[in-house]
Amino acid sequence: MYSIVSTAIVRGIRSVLVQVEADVCDGLPVFEMVGILSAEVKESRERVKAAIRNSGIRLSPKKVTVNFYPADVRKTGTGFDLPVALAVLAAHGRIPGEILEGILFAGEIGLNGELRPTAGILPMVLAAREAGKHTVCVPRGNVREAEIAKGITILPGDSLNQVLAMVEEFHRNPEKFSGVRSMEEISEPPGETLWDFSALHGQKVLKRACEIAAAGRHNMLMTGPPGAGKTMAARAVSAILPSLLEEEGLELAKIYSVSGLFGQREGRFWTRHFRSPHHTVSIAGLAGGGTVPKPGELSLAHKGVLFLDELTEFRREVLEVLRQPLEEGVIRLVRQSGAYEFPADVMLIGAMNPCNCGYYPDRNKCRCSSAVLERHFGKLSRPFLDRMDLTVEVKRPELSEITGGQTEESSESVRMRVQEVQEIQRRRFGDSGILYNSRIPVSHMKEFCPLDTGGEKLLQESFDRMDLSVRGYYRTLRVARTIADMDHADTIGRLHIMESLLYRSMGWKVWERE
Repeated sequence: MYSIVSTAIVRGIRSVLVQVEADVCDGLPVFEMVGILSAEVKESRERVKAAIRNSGIRLSPKKVTVNFYPADVRKTGTGFDLPVALAVLAAHGRIPGEILEGILFAGEIGLNGELRPTAGILPMVLAAREAGKHTVCVPRGNVREAEIAKGITILPGDSLNQVLAMVEEFHRNPEKFSGVRSMEEISEPPGETLWDFSALHGQKVLKRACEIAAAGRHNMLMTGPPGAGKTMAARAVSAILPSLLEEEGLELAKIYSVSGLFGQREGRFWTRHFRSPHHTVSIAGLAGGGTVPKPGELSLAHKGVLFLDELTEFRREVLEVLRQPLEEGVIRLVRQSGAYEFPADVMLIGAMNPCNCGYYPDRNKCRCSSAVLERHFGKLSRPFLDRMDLTVEVKRPELSEITGGQTEESSESVRMRVQEVQEIQRRRFGDSGILYNSRIPVSHMKEFCPLDTGGEKLLQESFDRMDLSVRGYYRTLRVARTIADMDHADTIGRLHIMESLLYRSMGWKVWERE
């Protein structure tokens, strides 16, 4: 007999539907699986045979052939166990094949028949919905993840026997399984943060730069002595970022789903992530990698903050990997198994000491030689630094600022202003597909970044005087657009350009060591 069951595989953060065919006929009792299978998929044969036997189901010895199509796509992952088991049982005539129609199945099976969670369920459910399917059966441990997709019925599976009984009941009475939770039920509001701007004393210039960076999602580099508040400021930035839009939250949930880290997103659907990898991170750990590539820290921080502390301690080749994703908002990995694209639209914040001892350029205190300084700054290439929209030199705060008892502004009040500025941006960009000032394409600069006469003249003069690159010119203009939005100005003026240029030039004197 012949049977067919629908399932899916994950490629990048998208999913491709796969059909599992099973044929049972007389002949030598062998179990063959074909269709360009990875090692874990080939091992499914033994798991399925043991699970069926230990579930109390006895099958007659027959020749079993299982085919996965499309045959030209490599099949990976452990989610094929359940569809293979159901296809084999249907081909043996143990369950009617028609009750499996219209349902996508995915899940790993233990040797005792128990269903276990698998990675990448959310993209599979979304692919099933796009293909016109209305029902998906997944392990119970993946149900909350699957329920994020709207307009589709989720059947929770505990074991092979329970799934068999459930699909039969669903075939007879589908209304019994039609309950779907709303997005508000799935996602809890974000909790309180331990990092607040009210705990950062003084540092008015730094706080202003952080607010500008958050409002327009600009990259920022902080340089200053140890203990001045750079790390605290970076962590506090994540507290002033407005909640994710639903489209952004869904895309981020897919990234964590294929990474097997969905538990970190559960109850935090609207929250922007703050990722801070150690400086020993590898290229694959930051950008993503593997035989079948998985997202790295860069993609896990999508639409959030990627904080690189002790920036000069990172290997230079690791930092250079960031250059293309910072421009395009995606990272593309090419492997033997195919090309993969992962979202990587991050707000990059870097922090570093001005030298090994932390006192440069104060030569009265700094004891670093020229060779040591060369090695220290040699980790950061000019093209990498050119992608930092704001550079802030963080000063050591005075004791009176720390102990004076002045009331500092809270992150919540800053967050309200940031949210207001981002609303201005959304109204301006409309349906253009642009969400933030940092992503204004060059082709739309004249439309979205009009300059008054004074601002245009100052920017032209500064282009040669400050030796700005073309990239630096446009990034200066985007930051000025955000500053103008904070002033509720439609046109970018001279003062807006002046402040933007100040942040671009503030830290560059550290690199001028002549």
